[in-house]
Amino acid sequence: MSVVIIDYGMGNVASVQKSLSFLNIDSVISNKNSDIEQAKYIILPGVGSFKQGMDNLRKSNLIDLLNNEVMEKKKPFLGICLGMQLIVSTGTEPEICDGLGWIKGKVIKMIEPNKRVPHLGWNNIQTNGEGFWKASDEKDFYFIHSYHVVPEDDSNIAARVNYGNDYVAAIQQDNIFATQFHPEKSQQAGLTILTHFFQHHA
Repeated sequence: MSVVIIDYGMGNVASVQKSLSFLNIDSVISNKNSDIEQAKYIILPGVGSFKQGMDNLRKSNLIDLLNNEVMEKKKPFLGICLGMQLIVSTGTEPEICDGLGWIKGKVIKMIEPNKRVPHLGWNNIQTNGEGFWKASDEKDFYFIHSYHVVPEDDSNIAARVNYGNDYVAAIQQDNIFATQFHPEKSQQAGLTILTHFFQHHA
C-alpha cells in the first residue's frame, strides 16, 4: 500500500501519519512529484485559511499535479478539514478565491448567534447511510472550524453535523472523500473512518 500525505505547510500531517501507523499503514509525508505520482492513495489534511492553503499548493506546484492524479487518474483521495474545503470551487477566507474545483460549491463563514464560533469539540454526525459511512452514523468526531462547505449538489453530502444549524460534515464524489472533522483526532471512530477508506479501495 502506497499512501502520500501532502505536505504543503498547513500543518496536521504528523498526527495523520501517526494514526495510519497505528493501523499499520505505511505512509510518506511529501510534496515531491515522484512520491505523489507513485502513491496509490492521496491524503490532503490541513488547518488554517482557504487562501493560504491554495497559495501554498500553488507555490509548491501541486495544483496541476493533484488535478491529474485525482481527477484524471482517479486515485482514491481523502481530504481532512481544510483539505476538504480546498477541493470545492470557491473559498471566502479571508477573501473570495478559487479552490481546486473538484466539487462544485463554496466555503463560507459559520454564523451562529447562540453558539461559539469556531465550532470546536465533539459532535456526532448523521450519515447518508451509504458505503463505509454507515459505520460512523451517530458517532462522535472532533471538529474545529469557523467556515463550512456548501456544495451545489446535495448528493455530494455524505454526512451532516448539527451545531445550531446543520452543516456538512463529509462529502463524497466518485474517488473523492473528505471530512470536515478530524478522523486522526477522533479516537476509535476516526480510526474506523480511516480503515474503511482504505478497505473501500483495496
